[in-house]
Amino acid sequence: MKKLLLGTMLLALAIVFPVPTKAGVDVSIGIGIPLPPPIVFAVPPEVIVLPDTRYVYAVPDIEADIFFWNGWWWRPWEGRWYRSHYYNRGWVYYNSVPSFYYDVDPGWRGYYREHNWHGHRWNYERIPDQRRRQNWKGWHNNRHWERQGTWGVQSYQPRPQQQRQELRHQRQEQYKQRPEVQRHQQQIQEQQRQKQKQQHQGKSQHQKSQGKSDIR
Repeated sequence: MKKLLLGTMLLALAIVFPVPTKAGVDVSIGIGIPLPPPIVFAVPPEVIVLPDTRYVYAVPDIEADIFFWNGWWWRPWEGRWYRSHYYNRGWVYYNSVPSFYYDVDPGWRGYYREHNWHGHRWNYERIPDQRRRQNWKGWHNNRHWERQGTWGVQSYQPRPQQQRQELRHQRQEQYKQRPEVQRHQQQIQEQQRQKQKQQHQGKSQHQKSQGKSDIR
């Protein structure tokens, strides 16, 4: 009996938590949602803080989008979102679009390369990993980057709240139109239909069994 109970507990843990393999690739057991391929960093990545955001940090030196926000690393992949406390492992599926993402300007990489944010010189600061870990929470609480020259953008006035809300709505609609996002939504809808079908079949079988019992 004890062995059976232990086996059941181990199986439950395996279903809930992703398990890293020896090769460093995150795999997911039992939940049907794949995890993104690993990105290898020779050293901890430096980040930059993105203007007009509530302290969203981005990794500028790789093509894949990886963000740091509110104590988590965030990563979109194939229309889905994942988050982790680590930049290079431990990714877990996040069943929503994180709220910060619609504040992120889709053209930030081009502005980064040109040192120009919407017509203003952008003297961004590359932040080493250790400095980020030590200071991100304090920077957020005391609005450090706005007070230190509006995210490093010269002579820049942050957008009014109404304009920011309009931009968020516009980006949200554009995000929904991405092919990979639509494919993911279709997969979710199909999974929901299959679940409802299975529940209906189970209910019907139960009713049939109940009817036979009543006849007896």
